[in-house]
Amino acid sequence: MDQRAPLRVGLFVTCLADLMRPSVAFAAVKLLEDAGCSVAVPPGQTCCGQPALNSGDNADTRLIAKQVIEAFEGFDAVVGPSGSCMGTLRHDYPALFPDDPAWRRRAEDLSARCHELLSFLVDVLKVDPRPVQLKGLATYHDSCAGLRELGVKGQPRRLLGQVQGLRLVEMQGTEVCCGFGGTFCVKYPEISTKMVDDKIANIQASGAQMVLGGDLGCLLNIAGRIQRRGLPIRVLHTAEVLAGMGTQPAIGEPQTT
Repeated sequence: MDQRAPLRVGLFVTCLADLMRPSVAFAAVKLLEDAGCSVAVPPGQTCCGQPALNSGDNADTRLIAKQVIEAFEGFDAVVGPSGSCMGTLRHDYPALFPDDPAWRRRAEDLSARCHELLSFLVDVLKVDPRPVQLKGLATYHDSCAGLRELGVKGQPRRLLGQVQGLRLVEMQGTEVCCGFGGTFCVKYPEISTKMVDDKIANIQASGAQMVLGGDLGCLLNIAGRIQRRGLPIRVLHTAEVLAGMGTQPAIGEPQTT
């Protein structure tokens, strides 16, 4: 009998999950615990610092990074339900400290332990979530950071393929940006709106009743535009579906009390 201690995982909740969609974080905890991990949520964590980094504010990004690095030291793995945030921790943090060897080593140590949730389940733990059911036709949006920085592509599709009653159809342009891009949508709103409208047109053309994804920024952007246009398409984070939360109010829909 295997008596090894469970893997100690620190959950990086992300700002958007914390403030806009806590159910994504709860779903992540459930999936990790079901996979046999011991999960903790360090209270000292904050934003990953990506908005500051993208705006060229490296000084504040370094301060944020130091706080995150300290909060997650000692865990076997650091996992988050966002390719965007985990890409920042994994790829950008070490480059923030070119003239500070001690902090660079600590950033590299964190980087080596960072994983996006769905790729962690498939590529590291090699587990399948507990059987869940969600009937309907869905399409998947590949977020830019998860796809291009972390190689998240087949993992969510493999996991979603095991959801009973769910059919997954590929839309045209699934790998094309939705127009959110963090501060991009604020700096270039007209371009961003055109991009998300193009994305929604592809979703509609696929015939899907739901659009799923692994990055809450993308999903909030798509859901907000869908809601403003009054379209009958549900938007959910993939973790919510895999954790059996797919029948709850979708992103952008009124929450029940």
